[in-house]
Amino acid sequence: MSKVLQTKPKQARNKKNMLVRYGRMNALGFFEHHETKISKVNNRVVVKTDKGLELGYLVGQLTSYRGGQFKLNSNQVKEYFDNSDIDLACDRAGKFLRYATTEDISEERHLQKITKDEIECCRRFIKELDLPMKIVDAEHIFGGERIIFYFMSDGRVDFRELVKKIAHEYQTRIEMRQIGSRDEAKLLGDVENCGQECCCKRFLKLLKPVNMRMAKMQKATLDPSKISGYCGRLKCCLRYEDKTYTELKKRLPKKNTRVKTKHGQGRVIGTQILTQLVVVEYESGEKIAVGVEEIEIIPSPAATEKKQSSTPKNKKENKKR
Repeated sequence: MSKVLQTKPKQARNKKNMLVRYGRMNALGFFEHHETKISKVNNRVVVKTDKGLELGYLVGQLTSYRGGQFKLNSNQVKEYFDNSDIDLACDRAGKFLRYATTEDISEERHLQKITKDEIECCRRFIKELDLPMKIVDAEHIFGGERIIFYFMSDGRVDFRELVKKIAHEYQTRIEMRQIGSRDEAKLLGDVENCGQECCCKRFLKLLKPVNMRMAKMQKATLDPSKISGYCGRLKCCLRYEDKTYTELKKRLPKKNTRVKTKHGQGRVIGTQILTQLVVVEYESGEKIAVGVEEIEIIPSPAATEKKQSSTPKNKKENKKR
């Protein structure tokens, strides 16, 4: 009787994730890997995405990994980046291939140089075809699979003939992506008047709407040169403190509200949100700024009458119950 050899089924290797920033638009995503230890020195990595081979930057390599596994789960990471206004897809963006070598870095520099020539070539073809579009930047994928051109236009553009010409010139796949003014700032942005690099270029990936209400609440002036960013639109940083400003404003009385302070009775003629000061004009004509905690709001006669008229009715209803 022959013995039946029983073999244990092979256990699937634990899938580990690393967080990588990659691509010309500085996308952020998780990449599967099987490294037992994450390097704390070399933070450039070669990854495989749906576009091809790309060079990226390893995120959080000093403190965010334990045994090669990213410490936070996908929900914790998503919550953190949602609160930080950074767009992050918790689905895997691709696979980690290897840590970047000196040859990889050298190849990246070479591609950056020839990309300038590719942009000029594309602009020349656009002029020949008389297309209503403006080339902003280009990205030559590290693996050489394709060249991505970023362009701006007021409407839709038929660039099929343009793509054929460029593909014939460089013998590779060509991709055209239309972007807006905020994306242009993300690609080409420089130092803002705060002294820091544009937020959208440095870390901000999810460009949420910014409206004039935020500007009016936070700025003493609405001069476009003071409240507009590199892209010509309202600065993204106006969103950062909007929640705080809104909460602080709720604590302040409205204009013309009658109040009582240690100096007497008067009416509110102005407020300062950050300092939580209320400017009160007294019956004598004197104007004094006092802290919001030092004032007592005097109910208006209409509000007092309404309260008094509703009291008997409430008592009557309570008796019936």
